[in-house]
Amino acid sequence: MTLLFRNRRDAGRRLARELDGHADHSDVLVLALPRGGVPVAFEVARALGAELDVLVVRKLGVPGHPETAMGAIAANGRQILDRELIRHLRLDSAAIERVIAAERQELARRERLYREGREPLRVAGRRVIVIDDGLATGASMAAALQMVREMGPARLIAAVPVASPEGMGRLGDLADEVVCLAAPEDFRAVGLHYREFDQTSDDEVRRLLSEARACHASATTGTRLHTPLTATRAAAVRLSGSASDYDLLISQVGDRDLVLIGEASHGTREFYRMRAEMTRRLIMECGFDAVAVEADWPDAYSLNRNVRGMDDRDTLTAFDSFERFPEWMWRNREVYEFIIWLKSRNAVRPMDAGVGFYGLDLYSLYRSADAVIDYLEATDPEQAMIARRRYACLDHVRDPQQYGLEAVRNLRPSCREAVTRQLIEMRQRDGTALAGNLAMANDDERFHAERNATVVRNAEMYYRAMFGSRVSSWNLRDDHMADTLFALQAHLRSQGRRGRIVVWAHNSHLGDARATSMGRAGEWNLGQRVRERVGPENALLVGFTTYTGYVSAAHDWGEHVERMRVRPALEDSIEHLFYCTRLDRFCIPLTGPAAPDLQAPMLERAIGVIYRPETERASHYFDASLSRQFDLVFHLDETEAVEPLYEAVYWYDDADERELPETYPFGV
Repeated sequence: MTLLFRNRRDAGRRLARELDGHADHSDVLVLALPRGGVPVAFEVARALGAELDVLVVRKLGVPGHPETAMGAIAANGRQILDRELIRHLRLDSAAIERVIAAERQELARRERLYREGREPLRVAGRRVIVIDDGLATGASMAAALQMVREMGPARLIAAVPVASPEGMGRLGDLADEVVCLAAPEDFRAVGLHYREFDQTSDDEVRRLLSEARACHASATTGTRLHTPLTATRAAAVRLSGSASDYDLLISQVGDRDLVLIGEASHGTREFYRMRAEMTRRLIMECGFDAVAVEADWPDAYSLNRNVRGMDDRDTLTAFDSFERFPEWMWRNREVYEFIIWLKSRNAVRPMDAGVGFYGLDLYSLYRSADAVIDYLEATDPEQAMIARRRYACLDHVRDPQQYGLEAVRNLRPSCREAVTRQLIEMRQRDGTALAGNLAMANDDERFHAERNATVVRNAEMYYRAMFGSRVSSWNLRDDHMADTLFALQAHLRSQGRRGRIVVWAHNSHLGDARATSMGRAGEWNLGQRVRERVGPENALLVGFTTYTGYVSAAHDWGEHVERMRVRPALEDSIEHLFYCTRLDRFCIPLTGPAAPDLQAPMLERAIGVIYRPETERASHYFDASLSRQFDLVFHLDETEAVEPLYEAVYWYDDADERELPETYPFGV
């Protein structure tokens, strides 16, 4: 049996497309059959710009076989019984009355719980769409439609993602229109047509109803979100899933030599995939020379050698260099596919025309020190001995944080002077005193060694700074990334290239920090440094946002990667604002008409390699003025976790019974 839908929300978005003719009509009302129908109906109501309410109907299960429906009851007292089934099963009236009484109690409980004292929304004279997550027997939907018909709607529509032929036939003339995406002949159960079909909780029903009211109010009244919401809808360009989705980005590049493409998490599949697609177009259409990423220099350089034909290892083996936590950040399928493409493209071009892949980060203290020594061993053994002696003060431990702590507390000598001296000599000797000995080494290998020496110097400073001010360690790291980016650009230009570089890193590194609460706290970042150095007109800053879905992340540093649910964004956030546009997936330029309305600070979510949903507001949100932070933003309502390239014990490709329930760890 074919799986049709990823989850109920995916089904709702698809159903909304079939109901698009009812969009933005003020008389439309969407009624959901709780609980499973609510996530489906929520997406439909949001896409149509309609009000959402619940229509509480209870199925009457056969005694001893509650999943088999013998009828249904509704809140207005309406009751439907399958007399033929009752006769066939020889059910006595007392047993039937016991089931009805129990279901009436549950129906009354849900009415109180979901409405929270509010009156039901008006039905009379309106265009009403009744939605469930699917039909098996169709008894509940039939009862719901009869209940609504008695309230006098102008038009009554039944809509479901999937149904049995029996369920469809039961609706008969109960609705003016029936919309169903699929009614397979081999239908056995609604849940078999969903990849994820976990039980919808009462709490989720209440949350979605509350959120639907907030979104509808924002779109139709003078609330705080109304102006930015209207501005966003007017300026946004909806994404179709084709290559043309990036036409706006390409048109904005112009003569810019630096395009910085962010991500709202380090574990979202769509961010990696879309960023790779953008970069392919930048390379093919705009002649970009290199990709520089938020990865350690020696790790990324292993891939650089591979894509440029400088070693004969297979590409999968080249990814083994990414051993440090978080491995999945770069050892994932989306990056692998991009590297394969880049290697194939470079293979039919001269080496000096190949596009390289480089790292900007500085965590690789010891691997970079080893790389410097290895390079000198091959080119100048005497200098290799000197470098080994200088780096020896680092080598009593192989935990750089332990080195930093001990150095700050004067439990060991600091290596600051030694690593700085080594870097100075590497720079002085490159192409001068050692020119003869380095004649057989190409420019890239010399540059690689010099950057590794820079990493050692800056990483030594960074790990000491970690045990001082957080701001100073953050700033030092982003200064290092900026220094590496501009050094790479100068290196490419020295080889006759233009030095056009695409940068991949987290939003928090690439969006201008001066537009965020980070900047107010004294922090700066790579995006800010780039704009300060080349001017905003010479660099394009691109961000990503998402509302909900899944992410690959760990609960704490050094722990296993897991496929984790991302909670829906907070109501005061940029992500929630974008979600309320009902556009699902879009990009929005932030230098045009929408800029003034998206300048006021709002919450923005940032998920790194750690995700802590239980403390999400404190752990993952900061204030940002979006139109000052980025030039262009891509938004996706729901996203999926990036898949590790290696076997990850706690990461599953499919959400199944092994996955923790939505309400973990609180059980409510």
